[in-house]
Amino acid sequence: MTTFDDREKALENVFSHDMELQFKARARKNKMLGLWAAGLLGKTGADAEHYARDIVMADFEKPGEHDVIHTLMHDLAAAGKPHEEHTIRKQGERFLVEATRQVMAEVKR
Repeated sequence: MTTFDDREKALENVFSHDMELQFKARARKNKMLGLWAAGLLGKTGADAEHYARDIVMADFEKPGEHDVIHTLMHDLAAAGKPHEEHTIRKQGERFLVEATRQVMAEVKR
Protein backbone atom coordinates (compact mmCIF):
# COMPACT_ATOMS: atom_id res chain seq x y z
CA MET A 1 0.00 0.00 0.00
CA THR A 2 1.33 3.43 -0.90
CA THR A 3 1.33 6.58 1.18
CA PHE A 4 -1.48 7.88 -1.01
CA ASP A 5 -3.55 4.78 -0.27
CA ASP A 6 -2.88 5.20 3.45
CA ARG A 7 -4.02 8.81 3.33
CA GLU A 8 -7.11 7.91 1.36
CA LYS A 9 -8.04 5.21 3.89
CA ALA A 10 -7.44 7.62 6.79
CA LEU A 11 -9.67 10.26 5.20
CA GLU A 12 -12.38 7.67 4.58
CA ASN A 13 -12.22 6.69 8.26
CA VAL A 14 -12.47 10.32 9.38
CA PHE A 15 -15.42 10.91 7.05
CA SER A 16 -17.17 7.77 8.29
CA HIS A 17 -16.62 8.77 11.91
CA ASP A 18 -17.92 12.30 11.28
CA MET A 19 -21.04 10.95 9.56
CA GLU A 20 -21.70 8.62 12.51
CA LEU A 21 -21.42 11.53 14.96
CA GLN A 22 -23.77 13.65 12.85
CA PHE A 23 -26.28 10.78 12.75
CA LYS A 24 -26.14 10.39 16.53
CA ALA A 25 -26.53 14.13 17.10
CA ARG A 26 -29.49 14.31 14.72
CA ALA A 27 -31.21 11.34 16.35
CA ARG A 28 -30.65 12.88 19.79
CA LYS A 29 -31.99 16.23 18.55
CA ASN A 30 -35.11 14.50 17.26
CA LYS A 31 -35.59 12.75 20.58
CA MET A 32 -35.30 16.10 22.36
CA LEU A 33 -37.86 17.56 19.95
CA GLY A 34 -40.14 14.61 20.63
CA LEU A 35 -39.85 15.06 24.39
CA TRP A 36 -40.45 18.80 24.03
CA ALA A 37 -43.60 18.17 21.96
CA ALA A 38 -44.69 15.39 24.32
CA GLY A 39 -44.62 17.93 27.14
CA LEU A 40 -46.80 20.28 25.11
CA LEU A 41 -49.17 17.38 24.46
CA GLY A 42 -49.36 16.57 28.17
CA LYS A 43 -47.50 13.27 27.87
CA THR A 44 -45.21 12.18 30.67
CA GLY A 45 -43.04 9.24 31.63
CA ALA A 46 -43.20 6.21 29.36
CA ASP A 47 -45.78 7.88 27.09
CA ALA A 48 -43.41 10.79 26.47
CA GLU A 49 -40.48 8.44 25.83
CA HIS A 50 -42.56 6.37 23.39
CA TYR A 51 -43.68 9.50 21.55
CA ALA A 52 -40.09 10.74 21.33
CA ARG A 53 -39.03 7.37 19.84
CA ASP A 54 -41.80 7.70 17.26
CA ILE A 55 -40.44 11.12 16.29
CA VAL A 56 -36.92 9.71 15.93
CA MET A 57 -38.30 6.95 13.70
CA ALA A 58 -40.24 9.48 11.60
CA ASP A 59 -36.89 10.88 10.45
CA PHE A 60 -36.19 7.64 8.59
CA GLU A 61 -39.31 7.87 6.42
CA LYS A 62 -37.95 10.39 3.91
CA PRO A 63 -34.66 12.23 3.41
CA GLY A 64 -34.46 15.53 5.25
CA GLU A 65 -36.25 16.66 8.35
CA HIS A 66 -39.57 17.58 6.73
CA ASP A 67 -41.17 14.37 7.95
CA VAL A 68 -40.26 15.14 11.57
CA ILE A 69 -41.42 18.75 11.36
CA HIS A 70 -44.71 17.87 9.69
CA THR A 71 -45.39 15.01 12.11
CA LEU A 72 -44.89 17.39 15.02
CA MET A 73 -47.02 20.11 13.41
CA HIS A 74 -49.82 17.61 12.72
CA ASP A 75 -49.76 16.09 16.21
CA LEU A 76 -49.65 19.47 17.95
CA ALA A 77 -52.45 20.88 15.80
CA ALA A 78 -54.60 17.77 16.40
CA ALA A 79 -54.20 18.31 20.15
CA GLY A 80 -55.18 21.98 19.88
CA LYS A 81 -51.59 23.15 20.44
CA PRO A 82 -50.64 24.39 16.97
CA HIS A 83 -47.08 25.53 16.37
CA GLU A 84 -45.71 27.14 13.25
CA GLU A 85 -43.06 25.37 11.22
CA HIS A 86 -40.44 28.04 11.91
CA THR A 87 -41.01 27.70 15.67
CA ILE A 88 -40.41 23.96 15.56
CA ARG A 89 -37.37 24.39 13.32
CA LYS A 90 -35.91 27.00 15.69
CA GLN A 91 -36.44 24.66 18.63
CA GLY A 92 -34.75 21.90 16.61
CA GLU A 93 -31.76 24.15 15.97
CA ARG A 94 -31.41 24.79 19.70
CA PHE A 95 -31.65 21.09 20.44
CA LEU A 96 -29.13 20.24 17.72
CA VAL A 97 -26.54 22.47 19.40
CA GLU A 98 -27.13 20.69 22.72
CA ALA A 99 -27.26 17.23 21.13
CA THR A 100 -23.97 17.85 19.30
CA ARG A 101 -22.36 19.02 22.52
CA GLN A 102 -23.54 15.87 24.31
CA VAL A 103 -22.35 13.53 21.55
CA MET A 104 -18.95 15.20 21.41
CA ALA A 105 -18.63 14.98 25.20
CA GLU A 106 -19.30 11.24 24.99
CA VAL A 107 -16.60 10.86 22.33
CA LYS A 108 -14.05 12.56 24.58
CA ARG A 109 -14.71 10.12 27.42
